[in-house]
Amino acid sequence: MEPESTVTTCYRHPAVESYVRCTRCERYICPDCMRDAAVGHQCVECVREGAKSMRQARTVVGGRISRTPVVTYALIALNALAYLAEVVRPEIVERFSLVGARLLGPDGAYYVYQSGYPAGYEAEGLVAGEWERLITSAFLHLEPTEGTFGLLHVVMNMFSLWTLGRVVEPMLGRWRYLALYLLSALGGSVFALLLDDPGYSTLGASGAIFGLGAAYYVVARRIGADMRAVNRFIGFLLLWLLVSAGLTSWQGHLGGLLTGGLVALAYAYVPRGPRRTLIQTVACVAVLALLVLVAVVRVAGLE
Repeated sequence: MEPESTVTTCYRHPAVESYVRCTRCERYICPDCMRDAAVGHQCVECVREGAKSMRQARTVVGGRISRTPVVTYALIALNALAYLAEVVRPEIVERFSLVGARLLGPDGAYYVYQSGYPAGYEAEGLVAGEWERLITSAFLHLEPTEGTFGLLHVVMNMFSLWTLGRVVEPMLGRWRYLALYLLSALGGSVFALLLDDPGYSTLGASGAIFGLGAAYYVVARRIGADMRAVNRFIGFLLLWLLVSAGLTSWQGHLGGLLTGGLVALAYAYVPRGPRRTLIQTVACVAVLALLVLVAVVRVAGLE
């Protein structure tokens, strides 16, 4: 008599007969568990383990490659939601726009800030400890007296963010891109605090967008891109900076441009190696610390 043949089954599906082995772990696998490999087939677990051991593709500055600008879309959504909130609740603008120091009088009007202000008056702005204004102001676009221009303001800024973000975010990777955006927004606020009337209300995402423009220029030079189109764009950005001197907060634009360029230099020119991410992180923290220090000293001077 011939011996009975041994029936082999899939290691993941014991009820399914299988006669094919995984080329990596040599366990039997059924058609549902087979994954094509360079030679033969592998099981699901071996494919997963192999993916973990593979070296992840990186951008020129060390970030993970992402072809979908998720952060850009999220920032646009946040700005759009903030604008709708401003339309519904206009008092949001006065509470979260950038103000260094001013007094709210008992009559509801605003006055120049002075130490030892009379009873019945209330201090507002950074001097009152409202430090969140340095960032929240970068997500607001509607001045109470602007009317239709507020809508034009947010549309122009979001179009610029959409145009730049789709290029810069894949260059940097999501986390580096987000850090640069927020630091540029903070840099714009700090420059406005330094160079503008501290009682004047400042808002808008332009500082952050100027920072993205500076990063686009720095990284494009780093990778050896054709600079003709980049130079034309930067020329337009600088022209916008000059024109804005009489219309909006050129101080915020300049601050965002310089901060974004500085952070981008740290990203682009740190040598490759195991410590590149650490050095880039330290550089971002140093820029953050410098901006915070300048803001604190400026506010102390206002008091």
